[in-house]
Formats: sequence, structure tokens, C-alpha cells
Amino acid sequence: MADELASERLVLRSWTADDAEAALGVYGTAEVARWLTPAMDRVPDLAAMRSVLERWIAEGQGLIVPGGRWAIESLATGELVGGATLLPLPPDEAYEMGSQLRPGAWGRGYATEAGAALARWAFAQGVEEVISLVRPANKRAAATVERIGMEWVGVTDKYHRLRLQEYRLRPGDLLPDLRGERAG
Repeated sequence: MADELASERLVLRSWTADDAEAALGVYGTAEVARWLTPAMDRVPDLAAMRSVLERWIAEGQGLIVPGGRWAIESLATGELVGGATLLPLPPDEAYEMGSQLRPGAWGRGYATEAGAALARWAFAQGVEEVISLVRPANKRAAATVERIGMEWVGVTDKYHRLRLQEYRLRPGDLLPDLRGERAG
């Protein structure tokens, strides 16, 4: 896992145990938890959030690059605004990309920016495709992955025991202004 990924307004960095209180503001809120996969429920309290972070940190040691879990931090304020993941997804070991933001950070383009940073990282490591799985009613997430340039594949139930909308992104599909390229 890359210790740190940067974009114009964000830094995606490794989680630490000190992030528990801010992380609870993301994973402890009902507005975010309703969209999490069955593998993760709403985190009920600070002690549980510390436990989750400790597990993520330990699991991160065994992930094969480019996989990882990152805290999303605002470069302007240093404030933790969410979390991002790029995780291998059995059965075919595709990489699933996702992000969760605290509700106060919604609507600012952070999820799109973080997703583009993750995709650039994955593609630089030789991954040929990343996918995102979106609950059908999660219009905000669907709009986010489409802004990154992801293509709707269809409905699938082979992941997470749910019927989900599957989107994919290949290197050439990443929208030009999100590729991180600098103008001449």
C-alpha cells in the first residue's frame, strides 16, 4: 500500500489509531452506514472504532500492492473527511474502489477526487481495471463513479450477497481532467 496519495485538495494517508474520533464521524453515522456493505455495520462507539482501525491497520500489512485503506484528509485544513479503499474482491480478484465521507463533507467533489487518485495509483501499479459496487438506491455514489469516468456494467449479485450496480474503469476511461496530468 502506498503510505500517501495526493490530489489537488486531498491527501489519502494510512490510518492511525489516533484517527478513531474523526473516523467515528464517518462510520458511526446512520447516513453513511446505510450504504456500507454487509461486511461492515455502523460503528457504535469510540472503542469499537478504535478496534476497527486496529484491524484495518493490521490487515493492511498483508495486502498486496495496490490494495489498501486510506484516511482522506483535507490539505487545506488537515481535517479527516473520510476513508477510501482499494481492495481485492474475490472470486476473480478484481480491485474494488470505494470511499465514505462524513456527511458534512458531501457535495464538495472529495469522493470524485479521492476515487481518481485511487484509480491513478492502481493503474500505475499495473492494474488494468477497477470496479465500484453501488447499491441501486445510492444515487450520490452512482453520480460520483460516473464523474470519474466509470462505465456501468450491469446488476450483479456475485459480491457481498447483494444485488448491486457494477461500474468499471480502465486507464483510458479516466476522464482527462482527473488523470492528474499537467497542461503543457
